Amino acid sequence: MYNVVMSDLKMEDVVSLCKRRGFIYQGSEVYGGLSGTWDYGPLGVVLKRNIMNLWWKMFVEDREDMYGVDAAILMNQKVWQASGHVDTFVDPLCEDIETKKRYRTDHILKDNGIDPTGMTMAQMDEAITENNILSPEKNKLSQSRTFNMMFTTHVGPVADENSVSYLRPETAQGIFTNFKNVVDSFYPDLPFGIAQQGKAFRNEISPRDFVFRSREFEQMEIEYFIDPEHWEDLFEQWRQNIYEWFEVLGLPKECIHELEVPEQDRAHYSKRTIDFEFDFPHGRDELLGMAYRTDFDLNNIQRDSKKSMEYTIKGTNTKFIPHVIEPSFGVERALMAVLSAAYREDEQNGERRTYLALPEHLAPYKFCVSPLLKNKPELVEKAREVYLDLKKKYRNITWDDNGNIGKRYRRQDEIGTPNCIVIDFDTLEDDTVTVRDRDTTKQTRVKIENLIKYDE
Repeated sequence: MYNVVMSDLKMEDVVSLCKRRGFIYQGSEVYGGLSGTWDYGPLGVVLKRNIMNLWWKMFVEDREDMYGVDAAILMNQKVWQASGHVDTFVDPLCEDIETKKRYRTDHILKDNGIDPTGMTMAQMDEAITENNILSPEKNKLSQSRTFNMMFTTHVGPVADENSVSYLRPETAQGIFTNFKNVVDSFYPDLPFGIAQQGKAFRNEISPRDFVFRSREFEQMEIEYFIDPEHWEDLFEQWRQNIYEWFEVLGLPKECIHELEVPEQDRAHYSKRTIDFEFDFPHGRDELLGMAYRTDFDLNNIQRDSKKSMEYTIKGTNTKFIPHVIEPSFGVERALMAVLSAAYREDEQNGERRTYLALPEHLAPYKFCVSPLLKNKPELVEKAREVYLDLKKKYRNITWDDNGNIGKRYRRQDEIGTPNCIVIDFDTLEDDTVTVRDRDTTKQTRVKIENLIKYDE
């Protein structure tokens, strides 16, 4: 699945294809857009759902130690106070003195070739001053200040300090607050996990790099509750599970890198963190992360709620607060990695061709069915018959009779449809159809009755 010219892939190539073919649109585009928001079109929503369904099957349905939840987006403000988000969920913000545009200070440094990892906010400001770094508009930058990324709202008819709530910046806290509920209802053996997929919101200072960093996004997170004695072995098991996930996404190993986060750069609750990075069109960046969060979150809940978060080992009097390994997956980042890895350009019959070599289990459509000629009723009728039969079996089938057959092939190649089925005059005689492969462009005659088995 590796694109040998992936290092030359430009972000604008991916963005253009996504807009042109109905994968992703700018949010509120008809009104000039809203920065940091994106809408998923007919193909994008299917690709996104395929990724999420695959994750759910792999990490929940196919396992015996996993439980799913779907927690509310709005939560009691005490959740975010106890977790530390109210006080510490901040980014460094600086301002163009002339235009008043705001930027993340660490991004400004990265864009100027300086790695801000491990720097305090004061050190970032010092680096900007020493290197005479200006804003993108070539103006001086202000001193940095902290900026809390949570969206604040009010619940109920009265807007006061007691009605404050937040659009959740992560899905993890909805899992932690349901830990006791799941234990009380199911009493699972340790280790066990609770998984959740859902929306999260961060008021990014400077959203950028297409859907990679946006203000509204979806997460797929697991909190895996463990006996701390075994954390190292279980951490390694999850590390291997993550590589299996990369494989089913069709991501090339050459483009995946591990970053062992040093102690000074880890979150205060983490005893070990690995960032799994990918070579995106905008450069190497984090695809997903895995952290050993110890018992930080459950301890905070027990302290602030006054309710016990201890787990009792079955058949014993041994009680303790479980520790947690957290693999955290971003849906949009996975989707962007899949699109980047699948993007191809080649030459067919002297013409440049763009296509997406998507894995069949992720492609929005499995087959495209077409009559060779749309003005021949007998071909259209037969093609519709084949189309409806395949749709009953696979569901994700599309119909295309617009333009000549060559244009249809190019259109389906560009959206990643693995196989195109064409009904022609020979079909009426012998019940065979032409099946054309997206990647090789090879065409094969196949009996209609064998189409169901074609990919098996």
